Amino acid sequence: MISPTTQHISVQGGTGGAGGSGGNEGGVGGLGEGPQVTLVSEAGVINHMTFHNVPSFTGRQETLDEIHQYFAQAQGLRKVFILHGLGGSGKSQIAFKFVQQAQASKRFSKTFFIDATSDQTAETDLKLLAPATSEATAQEGLLWLSCQQEPWLLVLDNADDPKSDISKFFPPCTFGNILITTRNPELCIHGVDSKVSDMTLDDAKELLLRLAGKKAIGDGKEEVATAIVKELHCFALAVTQAGGYIHACSNLSKYLALYKSSREKLLQHAEVQGQGQYGLAVYATWDLSYQKLSTGSKTFLHICSQLHHQNIREEMFQKAALSEEKLEDLELQETVDVLLTKIGGANQGWNPLVFLEITRELQSYSLIEHDIVDDSYSVHPLIRDWSGTTITKEDMSKCVLTIIGLSVPWKFQLKDYTYRHSLIYHIAQHFDKFKCNLDAFAASRIALVLYETGLYQDAEVLQVAVVERRKCTLGNEHHRTLRSMGNLALIYEKQGRWGDAKALQVAVVERRECTLGNEHPDTLTSMVDLASTYRKQGRLSDAESLEVIILEASSRVLGNEHPDMLTTMANLAATFWNQGRWSDAERLEVIVLDASKQMLGKEHRKTLTSMANLAATYWKQGRWSDAESLEVTVLDVSKRVLGKEHRHTLTSMANLAAIYRKLGRLSDAESLGVPALEARQRVLGNEHPDTLTSMANLAAIYRRQSRWSDAESLEVTVLDVSKRVRGKKHRKTLTSMANLAATYRELCQWRDAESLGVTALEARMQVLGAQHPGTLTSMKNLAATYRQQGKWSDAENLDVIVLDTRKRVLGDKHPDTLTSIAHPATTYREQGQEQDAQHSKAPHARQSVQEPSTCYYKHRCQHKAHELGQTSTPNLNPTI
Repeated sequence: MISPTTQHISVQGGTGGAGGSGGNEGGVGGLGEGPQVTLVSEAGVINHMTFHNVPSFTGRQETLDEIHQYFAQAQGLRKVFILHGLGGSGKSQIAFKFVQQAQASKRFSKTFFIDATSDQTAETDLKLLAPATSEATAQEGLLWLSCQQEPWLLVLDNADDPKSDISKFFPPCTFGNILITTRNPELCIHGVDSKVSDMTLDDAKELLLRLAGKKAIGDGKEEVATAIVKELHCFALAVTQAGGYIHACSNLSKYLALYKSSREKLLQHAEVQGQGQYGLAVYATWDLSYQKLSTGSKTFLHICSQLHHQNIREEMFQKAALSEEKLEDLELQETVDVLLTKIGGANQGWNPLVFLEITRELQSYSLIEHDIVDDSYSVHPLIRDWSGTTITKEDMSKCVLTIIGLSVPWKFQLKDYTYRHSLIYHIAQHFDKFKCNLDAFAASRIALVLYETGLYQDAEVLQVAVVERRKCTLGNEHHRTLRSMGNLALIYEKQGRWGDAKALQVAVVERRECTLGNEHPDTLTSMVDLASTYRKQGRLSDAESLEVIILEASSRVLGNEHPDMLTTMANLAATFWNQGRWSDAERLEVIVLDASKQMLGKEHRKTLTSMANLAATYWKQGRWSDAESLEVTVLDVSKRVLGKEHRHTLTSMANLAAIYRKLGRLSDAESLGVPALEARQRVLGNEHPDTLTSMANLAAIYRRQSRWSDAESLEVTVLDVSKRVRGKKHRKTLTSMANLAATYRELCQWRDAESLGVTALEARMQVLGAQHPGTLTSMKNLAATYRQQGKWSDAENLDVIVLDTRKRVLGDKHPDTLTSIAHPATTYREQGQEQDAQHSKAPHARQSVQEPSTCYYKHRCQHKAHELGQTSTPNLNPTI
């Protein structure tokens, strides 16, 4: 790309004569240094221009082919080709290489290089084209060129000044060939263009090794070279500079270590230059552009240095500038206001024209890029790192995180979720340094983003700091303090820390009852959260009692048609659902769905959620056709309204796949499960909680298909990641453990199944308590493992505990209780205790409550203990 040597070509016409003043690097008169190429011109003048040989040129074949094909078209009308890109990306080197190749093929009779860095340098070079008999002006030089009949090429190199009109350096004719290199993409209006981006990985590695020469030796040099060019983002000038440095005073491994510890110094290093025409280091190259920027553009570039290099949107700065909420740190608020004012903010308003002018100026130097399709900006990672060297990083990082926090809406429409999700990569850039030292308001908003993204531990750290700060500054009973405590409880809930969540929620409810009264909306909201925790703890009676109180109070305070009433009814229906009271759940869910359609519309997100809840109830009732019909509608509308890869759409796919799995339509289930997993991996990442859920769902399908190896592979991954990301005792980690144990049972890996089962049971006893449904499920599954190993006594002991507890907690006719009756009977039968087995009245009880699995139960009771182990896992459905 950037050549380590420079040749000076004298373009000499006629019989010669005294040499004129050399342009750029040529000497005064004479032939200059290096080889001489003589072109005879009719004007009889001597002209000196600089040409750079490119012996180390590597790659870029696609771009070269594009230029060759363009200029190979039939001669006639003028052709203009523009190479544009970031300074140091290799534009000039591509141009020089093209000229070398064109000279070899004799495509052009004459080639003229013009240094277009400024109007002055361009005019100086163009004067040299003027005939000796005329006044030496740039216009005379262009006029002379326009009179040349043979095909010629004019190279306007480094035409970077956005204030200069490059077209005034075009010869006054309708023919000829012009090649322009520039940082300014706006010059593309003059012809066909090609953006010069980073090199390919292979080309960058080849260039580095070529320039490093003998210093690139030893085993593993390919791997080290690959690591170096990846660190340099395959940026041409950076790779060239690294190769020169290694050749002069280092080796590959030492350079890699130095770069990681002293990146800024190496990229500013200029002693080993000589490879390029500028003689500048990477950072120095961009400093030239930086010095020409306006204050607003410099400020925006500084802000970008603290963001992720992609998906930078005007919307974020606009929302922050328009925020009606203010920071609790007034000094920081003033600092942030000053920053926003420089890039478009004005008196709690926003001037899009100012922002447009700033981004346009930065684009003119290729310091940022604009994606027209999604209206976002990006900055090269090396540019981002370089711009960070021009400021005090810690101060700017804190300000940028604060701007992000100010931009976060506390609203919950689809567009709000989508916007918050787009911020996570920007937050992650410097979050570790400042998560405990942010303004409380900004920190609480950023915690919301982390919570919705599934980063619960990070959200917790931030929210704990918010609670403590507000207790100190505002007091324990201030409404902001109580709101922060409620939000922290929700974060605990997501981590399965029900005890911690409940303690906070009880405190919030009590304080709000004292300060606001029993029926204040904020008090009712706190009660809703507490009831949700009770439900997840398995304390269904407590949840029901509280939700009935909430429903009655909400009806009096808000009215029956208030949207919050629908939420309260849906919560009570969820409690009925968990109690196995399908008819009661259905009755409420039908009311909620009908009201949602009327109040919010058929395609509103909450309406779709209500529809999915009713489908889940139909599923539990064995009304597969009704469940499928509703879930198909939810999925179709979600795809159309929310998009195919929206998280609610992917949840709908998972729900429909679960219905298909239950119906035995395993091919249909898999056709939904696989794309849902792939989409979540692509959109959310491999370790997001929703991605793990999709993996668990797909594993469940594989289990039903008897693809045990595929199921095991997925479940091992889910368990390993869940342990690391969620923690070893998180409820979903324990569910993953139970699922894998079920697969081990099917594979007859009894010891592995028993080991996991015991671990899961002990953890659930400790975390959830002995009477929690999840704990009882673990007991039931472990009993199945014992039965399959012939450990009848151990199995019987657990079965009896499960049955007695479910009778006491859920009642005699709850479906889970009825399922539990079957297991002791089977254990007795396998031990030859037929009389005890006949005491089981499960079929009769199931018929009395019209449980849809009665026939299935009768069939399964005749199977061997190995098959009964499979019936012990219905509550391990990973979609729950």
